[in-house]
Amino acid sequence: MFRRTFWFTAGAAAGVWATTKVNRKLKQLTPESLAAQAADKAIETGHKLKDFALDVREGMVRREAELGGALGLETPVDQDLPVQRHWAVEASEPAARPNTYRKLPYTSNNRNEDH
Repeated sequence: MFRRTFWFTAGAAAGVWATTKVNRKLKQLTPESLAAQAADKAIETGHKLKDFALDVREGMVRREAELGGALGLETPVDQDLPVQRHWAVEASEPAARPNTYRKLPYTSNNRNEDH
């Protein structure tokens, strides 16, 4: 009698455990859950890329300082020399609409286009 009760209880517990596992996995595979997981991974990747870019920029600044010191570029500028001015190049015509980007001229040699 006790043997049957033990195996019945063990089977019921295994069934409940398996059903719970399957339901959790099915919830993880719904489109909403997959989209949320993809968004989280994209955000995490973006943060990693940003950290990498900041590390590269820091290394560039450090190396430029080392090279500037080795080449003597950090010495004070001679006051007798004229200062070269750098002028920014501006567009000759303003954008037709704000928040729009210029496009390069595109001429297609594709003869299969619909005209």
